Amino acid sequence: MEDEERSSFAYFSAEYARALQTLQSIENQSSTLTLLGYTDDLRQFIEQFIDMCTRVRALAVERNETNFAEWFGELIERAESLRVVSDR
Repeated sequence: MEDEERSSFAYFSAEYARALQTLQSIENQSSTLTLLGYTDDLRQFIEQFIDMCTRVRALAVERNETNFAEWFGELIERAESLRVVSDR
């Protein structure tokens, strides 16, 4: 693997790990935030998360990192399903 490929893989791996951990935290706290009346904050967290994942996914597509692009797409879908729940 070339240095650029290693660097790209390390970057996307780290970003994916952070994104996955963030999404899990949002999922774990969504019920509590909703019950406490913080639905606006929950929506904002979800929107920020989707924006971040969308940017990283676009970069993965640009760099032909198809697996990472797909995985970030899956995270976006999970977050969008949370957004639907928080809008109720």
